[in-house]
Amino acid sequence: MSIYNSQLWIKDIDRIIVANPWISSLAGKSVLITGVGGLVCSAIADIIIRFNETHDLPIVIFAAGRSEERIKERFGAYTERSYFRYIHYDATNPNFDYPLSADYIIQGASNSAPDMITREPVETILSNIVGLNALLNYAKNRSVQRVLYISSSEVYGAKEDNEPYKEGQYGYIDILRSRNSYSEGKRAAETLCVSYSEEYGVDSVIIRPGHIYGPTAIKNDNHVSSQWAYAAARGDNIVMKSDGTQLRSYVYCLDSAAAILTVLMKGERSQAYNISNPESVISIKQMAELLSKSARVELKMELPTDSEKKGFNPMSNSSLDSSSLIELGWQGCFDAETGFAHTVQILKELEC
Repeated sequence: MSIYNSQLWIKDIDRIIVANPWISSLAGKSVLITGVGGLVCSAIADIIIRFNETHDLPIVIFAAGRSEERIKERFGAYTERSYFRYIHYDATNPNFDYPLSADYIIQGASNSAPDMITREPVETILSNIVGLNALLNYAKNRSVQRVLYISSSEVYGAKEDNEPYKEGQYGYIDILRSRNSYSEGKRAAETLCVSYSEEYGVDSVIIRPGHIYGPTAIKNDNHVSSQWAYAAARGDNIVMKSDGTQLRSYVYCLDSAAAILTVLMKGERSQAYNISNPESVISIKQMAELLSKSARVELKMELPTDSEKKGFNPMSNSSLDSSSLIELGWQGCFDAETGFAHTVQILKELEC
């Protein structure tokens, strides 16, 4: 079953479009989206698709990914629309060229799953730097109005207190640990963005999401929020392999997508913005409890394997302060309880 058959999913998208009316300023423009098959960027594409299907002047989507077959499977009949165009893109390829010029670029392609980071640390760091460099160079040589880079809360490093991170607050990261290829790759990529701005005049903005979840996660996504959401939707018990005290900023994928579009259109050049819903800053254990409650399954404890431990995010607190984003006019539509409940319900509808 396609996600577009879920009335709840369509209703959630409509709620986002009403709450973020500036999306209409993209009408008649084109947006190149890399990582379009992923959890976050597929939600961005879904918002644009829904906008196009309900408005006269469409937003052209250049859907960039490695597999046209996978993109066709994800977006179905919408890939045949005149506003939807597939582009082959590999974030580890240092060269990128496309005969058409996009008005905007959203770079969301990189390894982010814990198992991929630990298994492919080289590809993880290169996909952030090499792929972004190719797109920034493309933007330099074309009439691209702005590049938005999707970074991560992991750029902040270790923090001793439980206060949310504000932009500009950075802690310690062990650069000799391969797991940190992700956080160090994100840090370097952010600097690359502002460097292209200062040296070549390429307009760019950066967003730092917290922990994104939602029904756009693929089945083999091994982020714990995705694993547990699928388990809950199947009626399986949720198995937690830590004490769950780690504090996180959980954001529903559509809220995150709306935040990205907000920063794309309204953010200040060369600035970074945290994505965090103040109503959803909770611990991992609280997240597990919300999921188990929504599906009426049990929450159980097990010890992690050594392999699983290697993939754990080393930050005990990665909660984010989103004041700068909120000042742009963004506001989360889905608190943690609602977002996780909708995720489980939609996954059930998809017969996961």
